[in-house]
Amino acid sequence: MEKIAVIGGLGTLSGGDLFFKLLKNKDVLKNQKKYHFIFEQQPYSQIESALYEEQDIKSRKFYTFSICKNFEQKDVSKILLPCFASHSFLDELQVETSISIINIFDAITNYLNATFKKGAKIGVLTSNFVKDSFLLKKYFQDFELVYPPNQPQLMNAIYGEFGIKNGYLDGLPLEYIHEACIALKEKGCEVILPCVTEISLLVNQLLKRGIPIIDVNAVYANYALEKENTLNTKPFKLGIVGGVGPSATVDFMNKIIQNTTAKKDQDHIKMVVEQNPQIPDRTANLIQNQTDPTIALFSTCKKLEVAGSDAIAIPCNTAHAFVKEIQEHLKVPIVNMITTTAEHILNNFGKETKVGLLATTGTVQSNVYYNVLVDFGLQVIIPDEEHQTAVMESIYGPKGVKAGFTEGVCEEHILKGANYLIENGAQVIILGCTELPLLFPKTKELTWGEKTVELIDPTLVLAKKIVAMAKVTI
Repeated sequence: MEKIAVIGGLGTLSGGDLFFKLLKNKDVLKNQKKYHFIFEQQPYSQIESALYEEQDIKSRKFYTFSICKNFEQKDVSKILLPCFASHSFLDELQVETSISIINIFDAITNYLNATFKKGAKIGVLTSNFVKDSFLLKKYFQDFELVYPPNQPQLMNAIYGEFGIKNGYLDGLPLEYIHEACIALKEKGCEVILPCVTEISLLVNQLLKRGIPIIDVNAVYANYALEKENTLNTKPFKLGIVGGVGPSATVDFMNKIIQNTTAKKDQDHIKMVVEQNPQIPDRTANLIQNQTDPTIALFSTCKKLEVAGSDAIAIPCNTAHAFVKEIQEHLKVPIVNMITTTAEHILNNFGKETKVGLLATTGTVQSNVYYNVLVDFGLQVIIPDEEHQTAVMESIYGPKGVKAGFTEGVCEEHILKGANYLIENGAQVIILGCTELPLLFPKTKELTWGEKTVELIDPTLVLAKKIVAMAKVTI
């Protein structure tokens, strides 16, 4: 089933007319089970605007964007935008939505090319805004465009108090439109092209009067139904579960920025962060059976999913003990920092590498690292009880890194744990708590005695993985 949506409200009657012409299409009537149509019109402050001011276009941008985001939640495959003026910002709008917005100018150009020869004289009925914009010259450059001599009268017929937009479809509005068409025919125009969607409401009456006029809403509807559905390629967007911990979140984002090849701001990766420091402590749950953080983590991930994230990163090692069960209920993949780190070590140091692990007791006891590292053919070394206590003090102590300290006692404690791992054969050491890299801002390796080992920063490894993913997606 194809789900097609129409943005109503930019021209109330024309939006309804377009929706009706979708429904009456012959293929649709023959295959009604194949289509799901949606029409949405919200209160819109500029609904009666004649597009005289730039502010009117800005308000249309906000309005159309909001409705497009609603359509994203409904798995719509195509959006129709029955407003010529709003196509002036179509490219801006398309970048911000994953749904293909069908271009009304493409529809008309396709129709004109199939029906008329290049250079044909086309009479154009349109608003002052569209006439003065780049749109007509851009899309109809292969044809000679001619405009009616009395543009103010045409505008009055459309936007006036008793104009078409206000529901007056006969009387003076009809006569004014007819006069404009006659004037264009006298100038040698082969056909009349309305670039105001409301004029489609008068097409049948004008055809009966012998006016060769195009029903642009019918053309647009038929084109949209025939056009193959294509997913719009949006810039890659990363969702980040923030606040676990807060400093680690900022550190992770900075590493993504530092590892992105960019010449300007627009080359960087889009990121949306749900900074939620109120997620219950993961270590406290794993080793002391305190509040389960699963629902809070899942809720945060769902918000990132709704925000349009293409992937989710959690810059917290211990939180990965809960990732497997959370992932089963998400449509967006969580890029697993533990697995990514294990792959990095295997690729750069080989199988049977002895990997030392500096992490919270919760991470150690959950075996979240141990199981993955062993599966990758790596050996794991962890601190004994005394040295694990020192590691925890460096993280959670009153002068630990989570309290904002990066030098002094916390540094002494973490080095005590690291030296123990080196003494016991560690060839590389994972800084398995996302705050620990803050204690080694410039240090890539540690030396104890005659041994030197490389420090592995999982947040850096994850950041590089995300950058690589973004390049592939883009």
